[in-house]
Amino acid sequence: MTGTPIPAFSPRTPRWALDPYRFHGVDDDLAPRSAAPVDDDYALLAPRPERRPSFALAATDRRRLDLHAALTTTGVAPLPGDLEAIDVLSRLDDSTVRSVLRWITSP
Repeated sequence: MTGTPIPAFSPRTPRWALDPYRFHGVDDDLAPRSAAPVDDDYALLAPRPERRPSFALAATDRRRLDLHAALTTTGVAPLPGDLEAIDVLSRLDDSTVRSVLRWITSP
């Protein structure tokens, strides 16, 4: 039988195919990392410090993200009409936003 030859594939998987969020324990330099415990609340691993962005967020952006995170964690997903209110709140000073965050997250 004279079939077409089977192409030889490299046993090495290309880097772009190794998604660390799909395949836990594989990162950019292909060195294994310890996976998070199964019973842990956080399934994703924290980014390595050298891969974090080197810039700081503006204070209003940081406050906006904090407000979104606090609302979402307490089970109150912001509706599209709420985005303007969150934007106004994020322009307030740090102590006021901290108080609002405390009100949102307190039981």
